[in-house]
Amino acid sequence: MLLLQIQGLRALAAIVVTLFHARFVPGGFIGVDIFYVISGYLITGLILREIENTGGLKLGSFYRRRIKRLLPASLFVLISTAILGWLLLPDITRRALGRDLLAAATYLSNYLFAWWENDYQNLNATPSPFIHYWSLAVEEQFYLFWPIFIIFLARGGRVRIRAGILFITIFSLALSIYQVQTAPIWAFYSLSTRAWELGIGALLLFMPKDFIRHRALPWIALTCLVFASFNYNDGTAFPGLNAIAPVLSTAILIASIGRWPPILNDLANNKISQWLGKISYPLYLWHWPALVLPSAALGRPLSIIERCEAIALTVLLAHLTNKYIEDPLRYAKISPNRLYKYTAGATSASIALGLVIISTSSTIITTRGPNPYRFDLTQVIAKPAVYGDDCQVNYGEVESGLCTYGDAKSKTTIVLYGDSHASQWFPALEELARERDLRLISLTKSACPAVHAPRPDQGAFKERHCKKWRENSLARIKEIKPLAVITSNFAYFTPRANYSDRAKWWRDGQRQLLGNLRGNTEYIIYISDTPRPKLDIPSCLATQLEITCNNSKPTPVRVISGFRTIDPSPWLCKSTCPAIVNSTVAYRDSSHISVPMALELIPQLERSLKKIGLFP
Repeated sequence: MLLLQIQGLRALAAIVVTLFHARFVPGGFIGVDIFYVISGYLITGLILREIENTGGLKLGSFYRRRIKRLLPASLFVLISTAILGWLLLPDITRRALGRDLLAAATYLSNYLFAWWENDYQNLNATPSPFIHYWSLAVEEQFYLFWPIFIIFLARGGRVRIRAGILFITIFSLALSIYQVQTAPIWAFYSLSTRAWELGIGALLLFMPKDFIRHRALPWIALTCLVFASFNYNDGTAFPGLNAIAPVLSTAILIASIGRWPPILNDLANNKISQWLGKISYPLYLWHWPALVLPSAALGRPLSIIERCEAIALTVLLAHLTNKYIEDPLRYAKISPNRLYKYTAGATSASIALGLVIISTSSTIITTRGPNPYRFDLTQVIAKPAVYGDDCQVNYGEVESGLCTYGDAKSKTTIVLYGDSHASQWFPALEELARERDLRLISLTKSACPAVHAPRPDQGAFKERHCKKWRENSLARIKEIKPLAVITSNFAYFTPRANYSDRAKWWRDGQRQLLGNLRGNTEYIIYISDTPRPKLDIPSCLATQLEITCNNSKPTPVRVISGFRTIDPSPWLCKSTCPAIVNSTVAYRDSSHISVPMALELIPQLERSLKKIGLFP
C-alpha cells in the first residue's frame, strides 16, 4: 500500500515539473523538492533496515543498486540528447553544448551550472538541454555521502542517528535561508542547501506511526502543494523559507498515508497515476530536452500546441526508456566488476562525445536570406568594457569603483548613470570622451535603473541593494559636480504589487531622479530606451531567415519634462526595426544593442548631444 502512494507522489512531482518547464504552471519547480523528500525517506529507510537486520551496511552493494537504478536511463538520455543537439543546433551552440555535457556526465553539473551562473528560474533564450541534470547531481552526491554518514552515526544507536540527521537538517535549512539572500544561485543548486529537504524525508522514519492523526492534514498538505505550484514563480526566492511549505506538505502526505481520504487514495492508486509514477524518472530526464531542443532549433519559443506535443513525446519516450532500458538493466544480474566497467565506459563515452562536440564548434554565422551576411558571434555578443573592468556593478554589490575613462586629467566630467541599458551606450560615449578630451565616469548596475522605481525582489536581484547603490552613486555625483549626467534605463521593469498604475510608478521614479540631479550638474540627459527585440537576435540569425528576426518594436518615449531627451529608436528603425542595421548586427541578445552597433551610432549620438548644447 505504501509503495502505491509513493508512486502517486512521484507522478505528481514529475507532472508539476514538466508543466512548469512547459510554462503552464509557474511554480511547478517544487516538483524537485517533492522528489527530494521522497528520496530522503526511501533511501534512509533502506539503509536503516539493512543496518538493523544485518548489523551493518554493505557499501558496495548499496552503490551498485544506485548505479543500476539511476545511471542507465540517465546516461542513455544524456548521450541521446547530446547527439540530437549536435545534429539540430547551430555550430555556435556546440561549445556550450559540449561543456554542459561534460558537466552532467561527471555528476558535478549542479556546482558547475552555479559557477557559470545559469539561472534555472530565469533561463535565457537558448538554455542548456542538460540544465535539469543539476538535481540528479544533487541526489547522486547525497547517495555518495549519506550512507557513510549513517554508518558513522549507527555506532551510537538509533538515537544518535536521529540526532545526527536532525543536526544536518537544521544546519542545511539555516544555510539555505542565508544563502538565498546572499548567493541565491548557489542556494538553488548546492547539495549543502538542499540536504535539509532529503533530511526531512529521513526524519519521517523516526516519527511514531500514529503521529499524523487528523484526517484534514492530507487535504491541507495537498492544498499547499497546489497553492505553491500556481502561486510561486520565477521571482520567488528559493529554496530557503519558501521551500518549507512544499517540503513539509510532502512530508505530511508521506507520514499520513494510512489516513488518506478515499478520494486521494483513488487518485494515487489508479492505473494512470501508478504508470506515471513508474516512469517518473525517465519522464523527468526527457521532458526538458523535448521542450528545449525544438525551441532552440527553431530559434523561437514553442507555441501552446507545440508544447503539448512535446509533453506527449516526453511521455512516449519515458515509457519506452522505462520498458527497454530502465527496468531490464535495473533487475539484470550483472557482476560487480562488469557493472563498474559498463558504468566507466558509458561515462567515458559521454565525456569523449562532449570533447568532440566542443571541437566542432564555430562562432561564424552566415544569415539565411536573399543577401547573406556573415559575422562573428564572439564580436556581436561581446559586452561593453565596463563589464570586464568590474565597473558594471553586479547583484549584491552597492558601490561603483572609480571607473574613469576618456581623459582622466580633464577638468570636464560627464557621468553615465543607470542600468545595463545605460552601459550599452558606454562604447559610444567612451569614444566621444576620448575625441573631446573629456573625463567619463561610468556608474552602472545590472537590473538597477537610475529611476527611483522600487521593484520586487527577483532571483539574485534585491531592491535594497539597488536603493543603496543609487544613494552611493548620487552622493558621488554630488561630489563630482559633472558637466552632464547621461542616464538610460530599461523601460519594461515590473513594479511592486502595491503599484496599480505602472505609468505613474515610472513617472514618480523619474521625478525623484530629476530632483536628486538638479543643482549637481548642468545637463541632465535621458536617452530613451532602445527598441525591444522579441527574440534573442544572434540566435535567431543563426537559425532563422533573416526577415524573421526583424521584429523588434520601438520603445515609446516616456520621459517627463525636465530631462533633455534623446530618442534612439529612429536610428535603429524605419518601417521596421531590423536585426541588421547598416551591415551591423544591432543587438547582442534579446535586449541590448551590440558594441559594434553602439559604435556605429556615434555620429547620431554626437549630433543629438550637440543639439542639446553639451558639445559645441
